[in-house]
Amino acid sequence: MAECVKGILKDEFYLDQTFDSVTHAKRAVKNAINLYNDVRLHLSLDYKTPNMVYKLPA
Repeated sequence: MAECVKGILKDEFYLDQTFDSVTHAKRAVKNAINLYNDVRLHLSLDYKTPNMVYKLPA
């Protein structure tokens, strides 16, 4: 699963580029993770975000 997520983050959020600094790279990764978990709707989660599903009552 972790390899799948890394591939998605690199491909969909352009994290395969060369960054000017570590700070820039960290900011880009943080933004990509936020988009992936809070913004991007996932077909496998019935068009919800991972955080929406995680916060559902049991």
